[in-house]
Amino acid sequence: MTIIDTIVKILVGLIACIHLYIMWFEMFAWTSRGRRVFKDFPAELFPKTTKLAANLGLYNGFLASGLIWTFFITTQPWQHNVMLFFLSFIAIAGIYGALTAQRKIFFVQALPALITIILILL
Repeated sequence: MTIIDTIVKILVGLIACIHLYIMWFEMFAWTSRGRRVFKDFPAELFPKTTKLAANLGLYNGFLASGLIWTFFITTQPWQHNVMLFFLSFIAIAGIYGALTAQRKIFFVQALPALITIILILL
C-alpha cells in the first residue's frame, strides 16, 4: 500500500464520518443541531420540515454506507471504482448544495470528495 492509498483511505473514512454526522443531525437532531448548522433557515420551518430533513439524512447515510463498504473490498481496482462512484455523488451534491443553499457546503462536502477523487485517479 502506497502513501497515497493510505491518504485516500483516511479521507474516505473522514468523509464517511462527515456523512454519518449529517445523517444523525438531519434524522434525529433536526430541530436542535440543525438550527445551529443552518442558521439562515427560518426557525419556524424546522418543526415543519422534520420528515423532509430525515429523508435527506437517510440519503447521507446511504452515501456513508457506500464509502464504508469500500473498506471491505479487497480488489483495489474494484475498491477504487466504488469509491469513485460514491465520492462523485457526494461531490455533485456538494456543488449543487453550494449553488442552491449555502456556499460552505462546497467546502464541507464537495471539496474533500474532489480531492479524494483526484488522489484516486493519480
